Order: sequence, then structure tokens, then C-alpha cells
Amino acid sequence: MKASEFDETFDDDESVLELLDLGQIRQPELATRRVNVDFPLWMVQALDREAKRLGVSRQSIIKLWLPERLESSQAQIRPVH
Repeated sequence: MKASEFDETFDDDESVLELLDLGQIRQPELATRRVNVDFPLWMVQALDREAKRLGVSRQSIIKLWLPERLESSQAQIRPVH
């Protein structure tokens, strides 16, 4: 199928999923890499308290909070056009 035909199918609100090889999809920004981080005891205890309060794991808290902080930090240094 030509790209123009694919675009037309999509633009006509027809499903294009059956036309895609979903096994070939790559999302490099979502690849994971294991890292080890040492935290002071007070920080681990605070993370554990918050994790318990929310009913999630310590790792979940870190995975939730760290991206928020990074996005906030990145937003502050992005140039305004």
C-alpha cells in the first residue's frame, strides 16, 4: 500500500491497525536500564511512608516523582519562542 493510500484510509476514520506490523514498533525513549542509587536512611524512610500511604511500592513512588521533577526542571530551561 502506498503512503498516500494509508493516509487516506486513516483520514477516512477507517482502522489502519491491520495494516501495521506492530511487532516492529520501537520506542527507544521507553527502553529501561537498571540503575543503583544510594539514598540516605531518612529519605528511604520518607519514601516508604509515602508508598505505604498510597498503597504502592517505593519504586513506584520514585518512578512517579522523578519524571515530574525532570519535566518541571526541563520546562524551566526551555527557551521561549
